[in-house]
Amino acid sequence: MNDLSNVKKMYINYINNVIRNKKISHAYLIELDNYESDIVYVYNFIKMILCNLEYDELDKSNNKIIKLIDDGNYPDITVISTDNTVIKKTDILDLQKEFSNKSLYDNKKIYIIYSAEKLNNYSANTILKFLEEPEDNIIAFLLTDNRFNILDTIISRCQILSLKEESYKYQLNNDTLDFLDYLLNPNNFFINYNDLVKNKYSDKFIMKDILIESENIIISYLSKSDDRLNDIFGNILSDELIRIVSVIEAYLAQLKYNVNYKLWLNSFFSSLLGG
Repeated sequence: MNDLSNVKKMYINYINNVIRNKKISHAYLIELDNYESDIVYVYNFIKMILCNLEYDELDKSNNKIIKLIDDGNYPDITVISTDNTVIKKTDILDLQKEFSNKSLYDNKKIYIIYSAEKLNNYSANTILKFLEEPEDNIIAFLLTDNRFNILDTIISRCQILSLKEESYKYQLNNDTLDFLDYLLNPNNFFINYNDLVKNKYSDKFIMKDILIESENIIISYLSKSDDRLNDIFGNILSDELIRIVSVIEAYLAQLKYNVNYKLWLNSFFSSLLGG
């Protein structure tokens, strides 16, 4: 693993922790830098889930499922991919019909959607039931080359991972550290709420940068890639940090639209601090 980029190492550390702690989500949105080279990391994660193995154990295992996946013959993985400009509603309906059947291996059933940004309002609304009412034996992997092109209704229901090389770069500057302190100490936030909303966070573009920095710092901590962050997050449960990241992702996606920023800001803080 020494020859891998920091982003790849972070990704591997993170998914190893998912397996160790048995914290598998029902849906993952994974941002790829390059589909051809990065897809192996997606399938390795799937193998880890299905075989309950950590990353460095995959090459040493003789598990039958791994061979079936490598040969493209594992029956409980379904892939949706299209050359069209949109993923159609009928594609999702066919998926739901297929997933009403029991797993042939009495294991998780996995579906992978390539270019998830092609989900339009119709197909996205159809798949939302899968994401909103997840079954224990079904896991979604939605793939994209830009997570901010995904509908925010989808983002808010997925765990976000990224393999893009520019992801998760951050600086521990005062503005971001102050914001993280408010996240982790809501009482301080509510005391200063009016001033923060009217002044410190009144600029949409400054707020966007702070959110991206904060998200990257949290994910870096969850990936155990920066020991400096232990003092900041050491007493916070991972589940709560994952929830915060999901809220940030959903509201960042909304900022690409012409939203009323004041209403957006109030809604964001309400969701973020309301639990």
